[in-house]
Amino acid sequence: MLRSTLKSLLARKLRLVLSGIAVVLGVMSVSGSFVLTDTLSRSFDALFSDVYSTTDVGVLAKPKVSVATVDGVEVPGTIPAAILDKVRSVPGVATATGRVAGDGARVIGADGKVLASVGTPRLGINWVGEDDLVKLTAGRGPNADGEVAVNAAVAKAAKLNVGDQVGVLTLSPKQQFTVVGVFGYSGDRDSLGGVQEVAFTEPVAQKLMLGQSGLYSEIRVAAADGTTPAQLRDGVAAAVGADYSVLTGDQLSEEAAGDLQTGLAFFNSILLGFAAVALFVGIFLILNTFSIIVAQRTRELALMRALGANRRQLIGSVLIEALVIGFVAAVVGLILGVGVGAALASAFSAFSGGLELAGVGVPPSAVISALVVGVLVTMIAAVLPALRASRIPPVAAMQDVANPDRPLTRITIAGGVVTALGVILLGMGLVAATGDSVLPTIMGGVLVTFIGIAMLTPLISKPVVSVLGRIFAWSLPGRLGRLNAGRNPRRTAITAAALMVGIALVTGVTVTIESTKSSLAGKAEDTVRAQLVISGDQNPSWPPSFDASVLDRAAALPGVRGAAGLSYDLAEVNGERRPVNAATDLARLADVYGAVPAAGTLTTLGADQAVMSAQEAADRGVSVGQTVSVQLSRGPVHQYTLVGTYEEDTLPAAYVLPAAASADFGNPQPIYGFIRLTDGVPVAQVLPQVQALLADSPEVSAADRSVFIEQQTSGFDQIIMMIQLLLALAILIAVLGVVNTLALSMLERTRELGLLRAVGLSRAQTMRMVTVEAVVISVFGALLGVVVGALLGTAVVQALDGEGITELVLPWGQMITYLLVAGLVGVVAAVLPAIRTARLNVLGAISHD
Repeated sequence: MLRSTLKSLLARKLRLVLSGIAVVLGVMSVSGSFVLTDTLSRSFDALFSDVYSTTDVGVLAKPKVSVATVDGVEVPGTIPAAILDKVRSVPGVATATGRVAGDGARVIGADGKVLASVGTPRLGINWVGEDDLVKLTAGRGPNADGEVAVNAAVAKAAKLNVGDQVGVLTLSPKQQFTVVGVFGYSGDRDSLGGVQEVAFTEPVAQKLMLGQSGLYSEIRVAAADGTTPAQLRDGVAAAVGADYSVLTGDQLSEEAAGDLQTGLAFFNSILLGFAAVALFVGIFLILNTFSIIVAQRTRELALMRALGANRRQLIGSVLIEALVIGFVAAVVGLILGVGVGAALASAFSAFSGGLELAGVGVPPSAVISALVVGVLVTMIAAVLPALRASRIPPVAAMQDVANPDRPLTRITIAGGVVTALGVILLGMGLVAATGDSVLPTIMGGVLVTFIGIAMLTPLISKPVVSVLGRIFAWSLPGRLGRLNAGRNPRRTAITAAALMVGIALVTGVTVTIESTKSSLAGKAEDTVRAQLVISGDQNPSWPPSFDASVLDRAAALPGVRGAAGLSYDLAEVNGERRPVNAATDLARLADVYGAVPAAGTLTTLGADQAVMSAQEAADRGVSVGQTVSVQLSRGPVHQYTLVGTYEEDTLPAAYVLPAAASADFGNPQPIYGFIRLTDGVPVAQVLPQVQALLADSPEVSAADRSVFIEQQTSGFDQIIMMIQLLLALAILIAVLGVVNTLALSMLERTRELGLLRAVGLSRAQTMRMVTVEAVVISVFGALLGVVVGALLGTAVVQALDGEGITELVLPWGQMITYLLVAGLVGVVAAVLPAIRTARLNVLGAISHD
């Protein structure tokens, strides 16, 4: 039986290729994700090993607020100069150097714009001279307050040479410096991992990057001869006390790289999630493929039964075929995944500005996942066809038609039950679930719902396909294509269901995001009184900011009623990490923006007073008159008394602290400015004057309210595009499913096609018939996906009504586009099967068995 199965498999190589292609693509995406993250992980390990290559021991201060890599920039803790003196006095210390390094030194290029960053730090440091890692390539290090040196990456991007003037934004507004040096790194590198670095003198670096003189962010220590790093670490730790973290150079490297592992793990989880969707779609393709294969082998399998093969052997025969296909596809997918992972790593390196990649490797996780996933998915998809094969009676060997249509009653009932279960799970996730259970419950509900709908699809495929096919019924090939698309509801349903999943997910997400955009925009239009808003692109990890004096000068302009701004920080409020804001003047902000008090008053805040949204206060169990403990990025813990609350969304912040609090923020400068005009004053009269005030703040701009609202919601469009790109693989597999179904179906109907040709159907008509069949199936799948996605999106929007998402928006333009693209997909999918069918030898096809 084993030899028979393997011979049958090898005799039909086209079937082998078509069966395994979905598994290849799915495994490729899974293994590629692991290869990519492994390569990046080892690259960052090597990078930080270089950074600390000249350090035996490092002393770090614990940050006031710990921030995960994916959440933004962590403001480093600071070390007083007195600690540096203590370290220098420890036995075994050869040298101890105080280092200043803070993110947020933004260089203004020759075009007047801030140099772009793709998430890599933009460090402001103190110049400590050359060493084995850092080498000057031009000029010298800075030794006066108005001088800087920049790394070669910054010099090239900003087109800077020694002697040029350059503007730099830091914790302070724009300042001009003279470039006196350009430095690079060992190995002829312009940067370390794409990091932009600007080196100031020590006092300037301390003031601009740490906000205070006499502080360091790190102390790096070199051991004297005869002292090991471990011995030196222990001695330094005893001297500085428990308030500081003392690590060897190797430990520093591991810790720095470990901080990035969280971000890489999150990134990998996203990629694997979309790979799982692709594999889920692939199951439909493989299930359909094996169903067709079993149908094509009916007489062969029946003969085996007649010759004595039992049901277990037939099941084993189909599963062995699936095992072979899965294994071969997994190996091919792994090889392609390594290539894809390497290509993506190279793209990341180029995009990030020059991360030096470690050699591309194949981690065990990629190999294990490729083999397990590839084989497991194929075996799961082959189970039902295998069971069906075992039920073939021996008498079928003597019949021309061995697979009559089976009633849809049982699968319809089962589909209804599964769909109901999925809807219940989805509802629980959207309404009842809390904490960490929310996402798994929702995802489980979506998965089960898709399976249930796929089981119900055969019931509706025949009537819907018949209606869709009437568009092409004006010609004989069109009528034949329509009839062929509806002749096997189960097969058509499975093929369409694969396309349905991808399009339903895209449509559902689009409905949810477009509804969110519309709801937020509508609220902003109704709430925001300010006609002009100063802001920048808030996507970077370090929010763009501007000089607070701009607001005072704007308030003095003719026609301006008032101006107020907000600064931003990540803080720990009563022990929980929360975003907080500080208002330049709360009373003015309430008037300018439109805050509506819920309790207490919204007057100018005292140094120990704060307000928060009513919803946030309720969630945290805080009421007016009580105090909250706030640890900002700098300074000691503050105790603020809650003196008022405001209606949700009537201020763009959940917590508002007094203006004085911004001194302890990661960046004390405002990131938003709101300007309200005197009644009757046109925006065009004041806007150019405000824009002129921002000449030294190139990261931000002034715009009217409608432009600001559009900017704030534009990020949602990027999310939709990203999801569409990530789901493209699943949709590609679904398209291949149409090709696969047609190709195998044409093989199954070889004799029928020969007869059609014999009675007068021309080659062109045959190709049109196949094309109509593909288009109808594709459009049916897309239509199903659009409807299901719209329903899922509507359910999510309704569930979020309490969160302020009150408007339901159905993106009709995009949904119609999906249907039109599906028609084009059908045409493309039909090309190869149609050409092969048109080339059939008529006499050979008629005699085909």
